[in-house]
Amino acid sequence: MTDQADTPPEAAFEMLRPRLLSIAYRMLGTRADAEDVVQDAWLRWHGAAKEGIVSQEAWLVTVTTRLAIDRLRLAKADREAYVGWWLPEPLVELDETTPESTLELANEVSVAFMWVLERLSAEERAAFLMRQVFDADYADIAEVVKKSEPACRQLVHRASERVRQERPRFDVPRDKHRELLDRFIQAARHGSRADMRALMSDEVQLVADGGGKVASFQHVLRGAGRVAGVFWALEHRFPLQVAYRAALVNGEPGILRYVQGKLESVQSFIVDDDRIVAVFIMRNPDKLASVPQAL
Repeated sequence: MTDQADTPPEAAFEMLRPRLLSIAYRMLGTRADAEDVVQDAWLRWHGAAKEGIVSQEAWLVTVTTRLAIDRLRLAKADREAYVGWWLPEPLVELDETTPESTLELANEVSVAFMWVLERLSAEERAAFLMRQVFDADYADIAEVVKKSEPACRQLVHRASERVRQERPRFDVPRDKHRELLDRFIQAARHGSRADMRALMSDEVQLVADGGGKVASFQHVLRGAGRVAGVFWALEHRFPLQVAYRAALVNGEPGILRYVQGKLESVQSFIVDDDRIVAVFIMRNPDKLASVPQAL
């Protein structure tokens, strides 16, 4: 970790705030929780005896991660009672040329990646992120999760295997990703079920999060016919009243969908070379408050 030993405490915290937010969001999956954790870290930083702190960055990263672990443990219990599938709060940027720097969106924060992280325990998630995303050494990880270095190596290994098995295996350039979504939007606008199916893998999956607040699917939909049918049905129900807006969703090309002029969902897509292989639809209104609500 780099350090700012001669930087005044308040300035050091502000310099590190984007990194701390990035850690907290990846741990918790919601902007509000991430901001709460960083605020708690600030309060502890404000009251800490600075003379005994060797590295400001190490101290703040450790405290932020520990706070996020504690909050995630509590959140896990709530999420077990969550209605349907739990997806992260989407981070939406309407201008694709300026990704949201405050959360380092360019580095491992996609909806698909966050979906996989949800399958890890709080300690596995923290250890994996610190090692694989933030390149921390095992001594620092051990300090954060309060386990021995060999135990941390095992945590990271176990989490890495889980992520390797479940995360997308595709690395598609953004312009190609966007071009495929543009074609899909055109097919959806024309209500062409066949054209939508042609743009999807036969094994495409759809995961939707309504949180019990709005209608949603309680299981993962599989198959190009079923997934294309979901989009076709909405167009059929609201002819000429469904609109799509391109956006960056968690750093990757995605879609905002509006029905009768009001925001209906934020959508993220996993694509391979020329097919959509997964769709994540976030409809829980509690998670969409920061997204433009009307066209």
